[in-house]
Amino acid sequence: MVLPSSFATGSGCPPPIPGARWSPADAPVRPLLLWVRTGTAHVRLDDGPALHLQAGESVWIPADGRAERAITTEPGTVAFPLCPHAGVGARGLPELTRFDVPDGWQDWLIQLFNLQVTPFSGRGYSPEAIEELLRRPGPRPPAPATAGRPPAPEALAAEAEHPTPEGLAAKERHLTPEALAPPTMPRARGARAVAEELMRDPALDLTVERWASRVLSSARTLRRDFLADTGLTFERWRLHCRLAAAVEFLAAGYDVDQVAALVGFASRNGLTRAFKGRFGLTPHEFGRDFSARPGAGGLTQRAAAARQTDDLIRMMRETDTPAAPEMLPPASTPSHTNDIHVLSWMYRGSGYLDIGDRRYERERGVATWIPAELEHVTGLRENSVSLPLGNAGTADLHLTAPLQVRFSSAWDDYLMFCSISARSALRPDDHDPRHILALFAEQAAAQRALSVPMPTDPRARAVAMECLRRIGEPGAAQDPETDGTQDAEIHRAFRDETGMTLGRWRYAARMRIARDLLTGGAQPSAVARRIGYAHLPTFSAAFSRFHGLSPREYQEREAAGGR
Repeated sequence: MVLPSSFATGSGCPPPIPGARWSPADAPVRPLLLWVRTGTAHVRLDDGPALHLQAGESVWIPADGRAERAITTEPGTVAFPLCPHAGVGARGLPELTRFDVPDGWQDWLIQLFNLQVTPFSGRGYSPEAIEELLRRPGPRPPAPATAGRPPAPEALAAEAEHPTPEGLAAKERHLTPEALAPPTMPRARGARAVAEELMRDPALDLTVERWASRVLSSARTLRRDFLADTGLTFERWRLHCRLAAAVEFLAAGYDVDQVAALVGFASRNGLTRAFKGRFGLTPHEFGRDFSARPGAGGLTQRAAAARQTDDLIRMMRETDTPAAPEMLPPASTPSHTNDIHVLSWMYRGSGYLDIGDRRYERERGVATWIPAELEHVTGLRENSVSLPLGNAGTADLHLTAPLQVRFSSAWDDYLMFCSISARSALRPDDHDPRHILALFAEQAAAQRALSVPMPTDPRARAVAMECLRRIGEPGAAQDPETDGTQDAEIHRAFRDETGMTLGRWRYAARMRIARDLLTGGAQPSAVARRIGYAHLPTFSAAFSRFHGLSPREYQEREAAGGR
Protein backbone atom coordinates (compact mmCIF):
# COMPACT_ATOMS: atom_id res chain seq x y z
CA MET A 1 0.00 0.00 0.00
CA VAL A 2 1.41 3.39 -0.98
CA LEU A 3 0.58 6.28 1.35
CA PRO A 4 1.03 9.89 0.21
CA SER A 5 2.74 12.63 2.18
CA SER A 6 0.61 13.74 5.11
CA PHE A 7 0.46 17.51 4.79
CA ALA A 8 0.39 20.39 2.34
CA THR A 9 3.20 22.90 2.03
CA GLY A 10 4.03 24.61 5.32
CA SER A 11 3.99 28.32 5.89
CA GLY A 12 6.18 30.78 7.74
CA CYS A 13 9.82 31.72 7.69
CA PRO A 14 12.67 29.67 9.16
CA PRO A 15 14.51 30.91 12.24
CA PRO A 16 17.85 32.69 11.74
CA ILE A 17 20.93 30.46 11.46
CA PRO A 18 23.32 31.07 14.38
CA GLY A 19 27.10 30.94 14.27
CA ALA A 20 28.82 27.62 14.96
CA ARG A 21 32.12 26.24 16.17
CA TRP A 22 34.02 22.99 15.55
CA SER A 23 34.02 21.14 18.88
CA PRO A 24 35.03 17.50 18.37
CA ALA A 25 34.73 15.24 21.38
CA ASP A 26 36.84 12.11 21.82
CA ALA A 27 37.31 11.62 18.08
CA PRO A 28 40.31 10.65 15.96
CA VAL A 29 42.06 13.44 14.10
CA ARG A 30 41.21 12.90 10.45
CA PRO A 31 41.66 14.96 7.31
CA LEU A 32 38.72 17.30 6.84
CA LEU A 33 37.18 18.95 3.81
CA LEU A 34 35.11 22.01 4.74
CA TRP A 35 32.77 23.33 2.04
CA VAL A 36 30.88 26.60 2.53
CA ARG A 37 27.46 26.52 0.85
CA THR A 38 26.34 29.94 2.12
CA GLY A 39 27.86 32.61 4.36
CA THR A 40 31.40 32.83 5.75
CA ALA A 41 33.68 30.43 7.64
CA HIS A 42 37.08 30.91 9.28
CA VAL A 43 39.77 28.24 9.69
CA ARG A 44 43.01 28.40 11.67
CA LEU A 45 45.54 25.65 12.37
CA ASP A 46 47.61 25.99 15.55
CA ASP A 47 48.83 29.61 15.72
CA GLY A 48 48.87 30.16 11.97
CA PRO A 49 46.97 32.84 10.06
CA ALA A 50 43.21 32.54 9.67
CA LEU A 51 41.79 31.46 6.33
CA HIS A 52 38.47 33.12 5.43
CA LEU A 53 36.08 31.19 3.17
CA GLN A 54 33.08 32.54 1.28
CA ALA A 55 30.15 30.71 -0.33
CA GLY A 56 31.30 28.18 -2.94
CA GLU A 57 34.81 27.83 -1.47
CA SER A 58 36.33 24.81 0.25
CA VAL A 59 39.44 24.06 2.24
CA TRP A 60 41.40 20.84 2.73
CA ILE A 61 42.52 20.52 6.35
CA PRO A 62 45.25 17.88 6.80
CA ALA A 63 45.27 15.57 9.79
CA ASP A 64 48.94 15.15 10.60
CA GLY A 65 51.13 17.36 12.75
CA ARG A 66 48.45 19.78 13.94
CA ALA A 67 47.73 20.35 17.62
CA GLU A 68 44.58 22.43 17.19
CA ARG A 69 41.91 23.19 14.60
CA ALA A 70 39.86 26.34 15.06
CA ILE A 71 36.83 26.37 12.75
CA THR A 72 34.05 28.93 13.18
CA THR A 73 31.14 30.06 11.02
CA GLU A 74 29.34 33.38 11.08
CA PRO A 75 25.56 33.66 11.56
CA GLY A 76 23.69 32.73 8.39
CA THR A 77 26.38 30.24 7.29
CA VAL A 78 25.86 26.66 6.12
CA ALA A 79 29.20 24.84 5.95
CA PHE A 80 29.51 21.07 5.45
CA PRO A 81 32.38 19.27 7.24
CA LEU A 82 33.28 16.21 5.17
CA CYS A 83 35.57 13.57 6.59
CA PRO A 84 37.15 11.41 3.87
CA HIS A 85 38.16 7.88 4.81
CA ALA A 86 41.10 7.83 7.17
CA GLY A 87 43.16 6.23 4.39
CA VAL A 88 42.58 9.20 2.09
CA GLY A 89 44.90 11.39 4.16
CA ALA A 90 48.00 9.96 2.55
CA ARG A 91 46.70 10.94 -0.89
CA GLY A 92 45.63 14.44 0.13
CA LEU A 93 47.65 17.60 0.56
CA PRO A 94 50.05 18.12 3.48
CA GLU A 95 48.99 21.71 4.15
CA LEU A 96 45.90 23.88 4.46
CA THR A 97 44.63 24.40 0.89
CA ARG A 98 41.75 26.53 -0.37
CA PHE A 99 39.97 25.71 -3.64
CA ASP A 100 36.69 26.42 -5.45
CA VAL A 101 33.99 23.76 -5.82
CA PRO A 102 32.27 23.79 -9.24
CA ASP A 103 28.47 23.98 -9.21
CA GLY A 104 28.03 20.44 -10.50
CA TRP A 105 29.78 19.02 -7.44
CA GLN A 106 27.74 20.74 -4.74
CA ASP A 107 24.77 18.39 -4.40
CA TRP A 108 27.19 15.46 -4.60
CA LEU A 109 29.00 16.88 -1.55
CA ILE A 110 25.70 17.13 0.31
CA GLN A 111 24.98 13.49 -0.51
CA LEU A 112 28.51 12.54 0.56
CA PHE A 113 27.79 14.09 3.97
CA ASN A 114 24.56 12.07 4.13
CA LEU A 115 26.38 8.83 3.30
CA GLN A 116 28.91 9.57 6.04
CA VAL A 117 26.28 9.86 8.76
CA THR A 118 23.57 7.37 7.71
CA PRO A 119 23.47 3.63 6.92
CA PHE A 120 22.59 4.09 3.23
CA SER A 121 24.22 1.82 0.68
CA GLY A 122 23.98 2.06 -3.08
CA ARG A 123 24.20 0.05 -6.24
CA GLY A 124 27.28 -1.91 -7.19
CA TYR A 125 28.52 -5.44 -6.89
CA SER A 126 26.65 -7.96 -4.81
CA PRO A 127 28.43 -10.83 -3.07
CA GLU A 128 26.53 -13.26 -5.32
CA ALA A 129 27.67 -11.40 -8.45
CA ILE A 130 31.30 -11.49 -7.33
CA GLU A 131 31.06 -15.21 -6.64
CA GLU A 132 29.45 -15.87 -10.03
CA LEU A 133 32.11 -13.89 -11.88
CA LEU A 134 34.90 -15.84 -10.20
CA ARG A 135 33.20 -19.17 -10.87
CA ARG A 136 33.35 -18.60 -14.64
CA PRO A 137 36.19 -20.46 -16.38
CA GLY A 138 39.21 -18.57 -17.65
CA PRO A 139 39.75 -17.91 -21.34
CA ARG A 140 42.38 -20.65 -21.83
CA PRO A 141 42.66 -24.25 -20.55
CA PRO A 142 45.08 -24.91 -17.68
CA ALA A 143 48.49 -26.46 -18.33
CA PRO A 144 48.65 -30.02 -16.87
CA ALA A 145 51.35 -30.95 -14.37
CA THR A 146 53.55 -34.05 -14.94
CA ALA A 147 52.38 -36.96 -12.80
CA GLY A 148 54.70 -38.01 -10.00
CA ARG A 149 56.84 -34.89 -10.15
CA PRO A 150 56.63 -31.61 -8.33
CA PRO A 151 55.39 -28.88 -10.67
CA ALA A 152 58.06 -26.87 -12.39
CA PRO A 153 58.38 -23.16 -11.66
CA GLU A 154 56.89 -22.31 -15.05
CA ALA A 155 53.96 -24.60 -14.25
CA LEU A 156 53.42 -22.78 -10.94
CA ALA A 157 53.44 -19.51 -12.84
CA ALA A 158 50.95 -20.92 -15.32
CA GLU A 159 48.72 -22.08 -12.47
CA ALA A 160 48.79 -18.62 -10.98
CA GLU A 161 48.01 -17.10 -14.37
CA HIS A 162 45.39 -19.71 -15.38
CA PRO A 163 44.25 -21.67 -12.30
CA THR A 164 43.14 -25.28 -12.61
CA PRO A 165 39.55 -26.31 -11.91
CA GLU A 166 40.75 -27.85 -8.65
CA GLY A 167 42.42 -24.58 -7.72
CA LEU A 168 39.33 -22.63 -8.61
CA ALA A 169 37.19 -25.02 -6.55
CA ALA A 170 39.46 -24.46 -3.56
CA LYS A 171 39.04 -20.72 -3.96
CA GLU A 172 35.29 -21.00 -4.42
CA ARG A 173 34.94 -22.76 -1.09
CA HIS A 174 35.99 -19.43 0.45
CA LEU A 175 34.22 -17.09 -2.01
CA THR A 176 30.67 -17.65 -0.83
CA PRO A 177 28.12 -14.82 -0.63
CA GLU A 178 28.22 -15.13 3.15
CA ALA A 179 32.01 -14.67 3.22
CA LEU A 180 31.93 -11.70 0.84
CA ALA A 181 29.05 -9.92 2.57
CA PRO A 182 29.68 -7.34 5.30
CA PRO A 183 29.46 -8.75 8.83
CA THR A 184 26.19 -8.89 10.73
CA MET A 185 25.33 -5.63 12.50
CA PRO A 186 24.98 -5.74 16.29
CA ARG A 187 21.63 -4.78 17.83
CA ALA A 188 22.78 -3.13 21.06
CA ARG A 189 22.70 0.65 20.71
CA GLY A 190 26.32 1.43 21.56
CA ALA A 191 27.75 -1.48 19.57
CA ARG A 192 25.58 -0.61 16.58
CA ALA A 193 26.76 3.02 16.63
CA VAL A 194 30.37 1.82 16.56
CA ALA A 195 29.59 -0.70 13.81
CA GLU A 196 27.88 1.92 11.64
CA GLU A 197 30.85 4.26 11.91
CA LEU A 198 33.27 1.47 11.03
CA MET A 199 31.10 0.47 8.08
CA ARG A 200 31.34 4.06 6.85
CA ASP A 201 35.09 4.25 7.46
CA PRO A 202 36.77 0.91 8.21
CA ALA A 203 40.21 2.58 8.37
CA LEU A 204 39.41 4.24 11.71
CA ASP A 205 41.92 2.84 14.17
CA LEU A 206 40.59 3.40 17.69
CA THR A 207 41.06 1.02 20.58
CA VAL A 208 37.95 -0.64 21.95
CA GLU A 209 38.35 1.56 25.05
CA ARG A 210 38.15 4.75 22.96
CA TRP A 211 35.20 3.43 21.00
CA ALA A 212 33.43 2.62 24.27
CA SER A 213 34.10 6.14 25.54
CA ARG A 214 32.56 7.64 22.39
CA VAL A 215 29.29 5.73 22.82
CA LEU A 216 29.13 6.19 26.61
CA SER A 217 29.73 2.53 27.31
CA SER A 218 32.51 0.41 28.76
CA ALA A 219 35.00 -1.70 26.84
CA ARG A 220 33.69 -4.81 28.56
CA THR A 221 30.07 -4.07 27.59
CA LEU A 222 31.04 -3.25 24.01
CA ARG A 223 32.98 -6.51 23.62
CA ARG A 224 30.13 -8.49 25.15
CA ASP A 225 27.51 -6.88 22.86
CA PHE A 226 29.52 -7.54 19.70
CA LEU A 227 30.02 -11.18 20.62
CA ALA A 228 26.41 -11.74 21.71
CA ASP A 229 24.83 -10.05 18.69
CA THR A 230 27.17 -11.10 15.88
CA GLY A 231 29.02 -14.19 17.10
CA LEU A 232 32.32 -12.33 16.52
CA THR A 233 34.68 -10.58 18.85
CA PHE A 234 35.03 -6.85 18.27
CA GLU A 235 38.45 -7.31 16.67
CA ARG A 236 37.21 -10.10 14.42
CA TRP A 237 34.13 -8.08 13.42
CA ARG A 238 36.31 -5.09 12.50
CA LEU A 239 38.59 -7.34 10.43
CA HIS A 240 35.61 -8.74 8.48
CA CYS A 241 34.34 -5.20 7.97
CA ARG A 242 37.71 -4.12 6.56
CA LEU A 243 37.96 -7.14 4.28
CA ALA A 244 34.43 -6.58 2.93
CA ALA A 245 35.42 -2.99 2.12
CA ALA A 246 38.63 -4.26 0.51
CA VAL A 247 36.53 -6.39 -1.85
CA GLU A 248 34.66 -3.26 -2.96
CA PHE A 249 37.83 -1.25 -3.60
CA LEU A 250 39.59 -4.10 -5.41
CA ALA A 251 36.51 -4.60 -7.59
CA ALA A 252 36.64 -0.85 -8.36
CA GLY A 253 40.20 -1.18 -9.67
CA TYR A 254 42.29 0.15 -6.78
CA ASP A 255 45.69 -1.49 -6.37
CA VAL A 256 46.62 -3.45 -3.25
CA ASP A 257 48.66 -0.66 -1.63
CA GLN A 258 45.81 1.82 -2.07
CA VAL A 259 43.27 -0.63 -0.70
CA ALA A 260 45.43 -1.38 2.35
CA ALA A 261 45.48 2.33 3.23
CA LEU A 262 41.77 2.84 2.50
CA VAL A 263 40.58 0.04 4.79
CA GLY A 264 43.04 0.45 7.66
CA PHE A 265 45.92 -2.01 7.19
CA ALA A 266 49.42 -0.75 7.99
CA SER A 267 50.92 -2.54 4.99
CA ARG A 268 49.99 -4.52 1.90
CA ASN A 269 51.48 -7.62 3.54
CA GLY A 270 49.02 -7.36 6.42
CA LEU A 271 46.10 -7.03 4.01
CA THR A 272 47.37 -9.92 1.87
CA ARG A 273 47.66 -12.30 4.85
CA ALA A 274 44.21 -11.44 6.20
CA PHE A 275 42.56 -11.49 2.75
CA LYS A 276 44.01 -14.86 1.79
CA GLY A 277 43.16 -16.33 5.18
CA ARG A 278 39.50 -15.38 4.70
CA PHE A 279 38.96 -15.79 0.96
CA GLY A 280 41.64 -18.31 -0.08
CA LEU A 281 43.34 -16.02 -2.62
CA THR A 282 45.44 -12.88 -2.46
CA PRO A 283 44.05 -9.39 -3.12
CA HIS A 284 46.13 -9.27 -6.31
CA GLU A 285 44.61 -12.55 -7.53
CA PHE A 286 41.12 -11.37 -6.67
CA GLY A 287 41.52 -8.04 -8.48
CA ARG A 288 43.05 -9.74 -11.53
CA ASP A 289 40.37 -12.43 -11.75
CA PHE A 290 37.57 -9.95 -11.23
CA SER A 291 38.74 -7.46 -13.86
CA ALA A 292 39.31 -10.26 -16.43
CA ARG A 293 35.76 -11.61 -16.22
CA PRO A 294 32.89 -10.54 -18.49
CA GLY A 295 30.45 -8.21 -16.78
CA ALA A 296 32.95 -6.87 -14.24
CA GLY A 297 32.34 -3.28 -13.35
CA GLY A 298 29.94 -1.04 -11.46
CA LEU A 299 30.83 0.72 -8.27
CA THR A 300 29.35 0.60 -4.81
CA GLN A 301 28.54 3.90 -3.12
CA ARG A 302 31.72 3.58 -1.07
CA ALA A 303 33.94 2.92 -4.09
CA ALA A 304 32.22 5.62 -6.16
CA ALA A 305 32.71 8.12 -3.31
CA ALA A 306 36.40 7.16 -3.10
CA ARG A 307 36.83 7.67 -6.86
CA GLN A 308 35.17 11.07 -6.70
CA THR A 309 37.25 12.00 -3.65
CA ASP A 310 40.29 11.25 -5.81
CA ASP A 311 38.86 13.71 -8.35
CA LEU A 312 38.43 16.31 -5.60
CA ILE A 313 42.04 15.88 -4.56
CA ARG A 314 43.12 16.39 -8.18
CA MET A 315 40.99 19.51 -8.21
CA MET A 316 42.69 20.75 -5.04
CA ARG A 317 46.09 20.12 -6.59
CA GLU A 318 44.92 22.17 -9.61
CA THR A 319 46.09 19.44 -11.97
CA ASP A 320 42.74 19.55 -13.77
CA THR A 321 39.04 20.22 -13.25
CA PRO A 322 37.28 16.83 -13.20
CA ALA A 323 33.86 16.56 -14.75
CA ALA A 324 30.93 16.72 -12.36
CA PRO A 325 29.92 13.35 -10.91
CA GLU A 326 27.31 11.38 -12.79
CA MET A 327 23.72 11.29 -11.67
CA LEU A 328 23.45 10.13 -8.06
CA PRO A 329 22.55 6.42 -7.97
CA PRO A 330 19.63 5.01 -5.99
CA ALA A 331 20.40 4.07 -2.40
CA SER A 332 18.63 2.25 0.41
CA THR A 333 19.18 1.12 3.96
CA PRO A 334 19.01 -2.50 5.05
CA SER A 335 15.86 -3.45 6.92
CA HIS A 336 16.43 -2.34 10.50
CA THR A 337 14.88 -0.81 13.62
CA ASN A 338 15.92 2.16 15.73
CA ASP A 339 15.47 2.50 19.46
CA ILE A 340 14.78 6.23 18.99
CA HIS A 341 12.58 8.21 16.60
CA VAL A 342 14.61 9.49 13.62
CA LEU A 343 13.78 12.59 11.56
CA SER A 344 14.81 12.55 7.87
CA TRP A 345 14.24 15.31 5.27
CA MET A 346 14.19 15.05 1.45
CA TYR A 347 16.34 17.86 0.07
CA ARG A 348 16.31 16.71 -3.56
CA GLY A 349 14.35 14.22 -5.64
CA SER A 350 12.18 11.67 -3.89
CA GLY A 351 12.38 8.59 -1.72
CA TYR A 352 10.24 6.19 0.25
CA LEU A 353 9.80 4.60 3.65
CA ASP A 354 8.66 0.96 3.77
CA ILE A 355 7.11 -0.37 6.99
CA GLY A 356 5.64 -3.83 6.55
CA ASP A 357 3.46 -3.72 3.43
CA ARG A 358 2.99 0.05 3.61
CA ARG A 359 5.01 2.50 1.55
CA TYR A 360 5.16 6.15 2.60
CA GLU A 361 6.27 8.42 -0.23
CA ARG A 362 8.92 11.01 0.64
CA GLU A 363 8.79 13.92 -1.79
CA ARG A 364 11.01 16.98 -2.16
CA GLY A 365 10.77 19.08 1.02
CA VAL A 366 9.04 16.40 3.11
CA ALA A 367 10.47 15.67 6.56
CA THR A 368 9.47 12.34 8.09
CA TRP A 369 9.61 11.15 11.67
CA ILE A 370 10.41 7.42 11.51
CA PRO A 371 9.04 5.76 14.67
CA ALA A 372 11.26 3.81 17.03
CA GLU A 373 11.00 0.01 17.27
CA LEU A 374 9.40 -0.39 13.82
CA GLU A 375 11.36 -2.44 11.29
CA HIS A 376 11.69 -0.41 8.12
CA VAL A 377 13.64 0.35 4.95
CA THR A 378 14.28 3.89 3.75
CA GLY A 379 15.26 4.44 0.13
CA LEU A 380 16.32 7.16 -2.28
CA ARG A 381 15.50 7.17 -5.96
CA GLU A 382 18.05 8.10 -8.59
CA ASN A 383 19.41 11.64 -8.33
CA SER A 384 17.90 12.17 -4.86
CA VAL A 385 19.40 13.44 -1.61
CA SER A 386 18.07 13.19 1.95
CA LEU A 387 19.53 14.45 5.21
CA PRO A 388 18.96 13.40 8.83
CA LEU A 389 17.71 16.29 10.99
CA GLY A 390 17.83 14.77 14.45
CA ASN A 391 16.46 12.18 16.84
CA ALA A 392 13.94 12.03 19.67
CA GLY A 393 13.59 9.59 22.53
CA THR A 394 10.36 7.73 23.09
CA ALA A 395 9.88 9.72 26.29
CA ASP A 396 10.05 13.00 24.36
CA LEU A 397 7.70 12.13 21.49
CA HIS A 398 4.74 9.75 21.40
CA LEU A 399 4.80 8.27 17.91
CA THR A 400 3.39 4.98 16.62
CA ALA A 401 3.22 5.79 12.89
CA PRO A 402 5.29 7.99 10.57
CA LEU A 403 4.60 11.72 10.84
CA GLN A 404 5.34 13.90 7.81
CA VAL A 405 5.52 17.64 7.15
CA ARG A 406 6.42 19.42 3.93
CA PHE A 407 8.79 22.39 4.26
CA SER A 408 9.08 24.97 1.49
CA SER A 409 12.43 25.58 -0.22
CA ALA A 410 12.84 28.70 1.93
CA TRP A 411 13.75 26.31 4.77
CA ASP A 412 16.55 24.51 2.86
CA ASP A 413 19.53 26.30 4.38
CA TYR A 414 18.15 26.19 7.90
CA LEU A 415 17.36 22.46 7.70
CA MET A 416 20.82 21.74 6.29
CA PHE A 417 22.26 23.62 9.26
CA CYS A 418 20.13 21.47 11.60
CA SER A 419 21.47 18.31 9.95
CA ILE A 420 25.09 19.46 10.27
CA SER A 421 24.57 20.42 13.93
CA ALA A 422 22.91 17.08 14.70
CA ARG A 423 25.47 14.83 12.96
CA SER A 424 28.84 16.60 13.18
CA ALA A 425 31.06 18.51 15.58
CA LEU A 426 30.26 21.83 13.86
CA ARG A 427 27.43 23.28 15.93
CA PRO A 428 26.41 26.33 18.00
CA ASP A 429 27.88 26.64 21.49
CA ASP A 430 24.39 26.37 23.02
CA HIS A 431 23.20 23.58 20.71
CA ASP A 432 20.16 21.75 22.07
CA PRO A 433 19.49 18.43 20.28
CA ARG A 434 15.81 18.74 21.26
CA HIS A 435 15.22 22.02 19.40
CA ILE A 436 14.34 20.22 16.17
CA LEU A 437 11.58 18.39 18.04
CA ALA A 438 9.91 21.67 19.00
CA LEU A 439 10.41 23.11 15.51
CA PHE A 440 8.83 20.10 13.83
CA ALA A 441 5.97 19.92 16.32
CA GLU A 442 5.07 23.56 15.71
CA GLN A 443 5.27 23.13 11.93
CA ALA A 444 3.12 20.00 12.00
CA ALA A 445 0.58 21.58 14.30
CA ALA A 446 0.37 24.74 12.18
CA GLN A 447 -0.26 22.64 9.09
CA ARG A 448 -2.92 20.59 10.86
CA ALA A 449 -4.61 23.85 11.81
CA LEU A 450 -5.34 24.23 8.10
CA SER A 451 -8.11 21.67 8.70
CA VAL A 452 -10.00 24.56 10.31
CA PRO A 453 -12.20 26.00 7.53
CA MET A 454 -10.17 28.50 5.51
CA PRO A 455 -11.64 31.55 3.77
CA THR A 456 -11.33 31.61 -0.02
CA ASP A 457 -11.28 35.39 -0.40
CA PRO A 458 -7.60 36.20 -1.20
CA ARG A 459 -7.34 39.01 1.35
CA ALA A 460 -9.04 37.03 4.10
CA ARG A 461 -6.93 33.96 3.34
CA ALA A 462 -3.75 36.07 3.55
CA VAL A 463 -4.88 37.27 6.98
CA ALA A 464 -5.53 33.66 8.06
CA MET A 465 -2.07 32.52 6.94
CA GLU A 466 -0.48 35.47 8.74
CA CYS A 467 -2.36 34.50 11.90
CA LEU A 468 -0.93 30.98 11.66
CA ARG A 469 2.57 32.30 10.98
CA ARG A 470 2.46 34.61 14.03
CA ILE A 471 0.48 32.24 16.26
CA GLY A 472 3.14 32.16 18.99
CA GLU A 473 4.18 35.82 18.96
CA PRO A 474 3.22 38.17 21.79
CA GLY A 475 0.10 40.05 20.80
CA ALA A 476 -0.92 37.40 18.29
CA ALA A 477 -4.32 37.25 19.97
CA GLN A 478 -5.11 40.64 18.45
CA ASP A 479 -6.49 41.06 14.95
CA PRO A 480 -3.84 41.55 12.24
CA GLU A 481 -3.50 45.11 11.07
CA THR A 482 -5.70 46.07 8.11
CA ASP A 483 -6.66 49.42 6.76
CA GLY A 484 -10.10 50.76 7.57
CA THR A 485 -11.64 50.16 4.15
CA GLN A 486 -10.64 46.47 4.05
CA ASP A 487 -11.31 45.61 7.70
CA ALA A 488 -15.07 45.18 7.34
CA GLU A 489 -14.73 43.22 4.09
CA ILE A 490 -12.24 40.78 5.63
CA HIS A 491 -14.45 40.20 8.69
CA ARG A 492 -17.44 39.66 6.40
CA ALA A 493 -15.45 37.11 4.33
CA PHE A 494 -14.57 35.14 7.46
CA ARG A 495 -18.21 35.05 8.59
CA ASP A 496 -19.57 34.14 5.16
CA GLU A 497 -16.90 31.59 4.14
CA THR A 498 -15.98 29.87 7.43
CA GLY A 499 -19.08 30.44 9.56
CA MET A 500 -16.87 32.08 12.20
CA THR A 501 -15.76 35.56 13.03
CA LEU A 502 -12.06 36.26 12.62
CA GLY A 503 -11.60 36.13 16.39
CA ARG A 504 -13.44 32.81 16.69
CA TRP A 505 -11.51 31.39 13.72
CA ARG A 506 -8.19 32.32 15.34
CA TYR A 507 -9.32 30.76 18.62
CA ALA A 508 -10.23 27.51 16.83
CA ALA A 509 -6.89 27.41 15.02
CA ARG A 510 -4.93 27.94 18.24
CA MET A 511 -6.87 25.23 20.05
CA ARG A 512 -6.26 22.79 17.18
CA ILE A 513 -2.53 23.51 17.33
CA ALA A 514 -2.58 23.18 21.12
CA ARG A 515 -4.33 19.81 20.87
CA ASP A 516 -1.69 18.43 18.48
CA LEU A 517 1.22 19.71 20.55
CA LEU A 518 -0.24 18.12 23.68
CA THR A 519 -0.77 14.85 21.79
CA GLY A 520 2.92 14.97 20.82
CA GLY A 521 3.89 15.08 24.49
CA ALA A 522 4.65 18.81 24.99
CA GLN A 523 4.09 20.21 28.46
CA PRO A 524 0.99 22.46 28.86
CA SER A 525 3.14 25.40 29.94
CA ALA A 526 5.27 25.07 26.79
CA VAL A 527 2.15 24.77 24.60
CA ALA A 528 0.72 27.92 26.15
CA ARG A 529 3.83 29.89 25.20
CA ARG A 530 3.99 28.42 21.71
CA ILE A 531 0.49 29.59 20.80
CA GLY A 532 0.78 33.05 22.34
CA TYR A 533 -0.58 32.75 25.88
CA ALA A 534 1.51 34.51 28.52
CA HIS A 535 -0.09 32.66 31.44
CA LEU A 536 -0.86 28.96 31.85
CA PRO A 537 -4.20 29.46 33.72
CA THR A 538 -5.53 31.62 30.86
CA PHE A 539 -4.55 28.97 28.32
CA SER A 540 -6.02 26.15 30.43
CA ALA A 541 -9.34 27.95 30.73
CA ALA A 542 -9.47 28.63 26.97
CA PHE A 543 -8.58 25.00 26.16
CA SER A 544 -11.22 23.66 28.58
CA ARG A 545 -13.90 25.85 27.04
CA PHE A 546 -13.09 24.61 23.54
CA HIS A 547 -12.38 20.89 24.13
CA GLY A 548 -14.33 20.21 27.34
CA LEU A 549 -11.17 18.94 29.08
CA SER A 550 -8.21 20.64 30.69
CA PRO A 551 -4.87 20.28 28.89
CA ARG A 552 -3.67 17.77 31.50
CA GLU A 553 -6.88 15.73 31.29
CA TYR A 554 -6.68 15.71 27.51
CA GLN A 555 -3.08 14.40 27.59
CA GLU A 556 -4.00 11.69 30.09
CA ARG A 557 -6.91 10.55 27.91
CA GLU A 558 -4.71 10.43 24.79
CA ALA A 559 -1.99 8.51 26.63
CA ALA A 560 -4.52 5.98 27.91
CA GLY A 561 -5.94 5.55 24.41
CA GLY A 562 -2.48 4.80 22.99
CA ARG A 563 -1.82 1.97 25.43
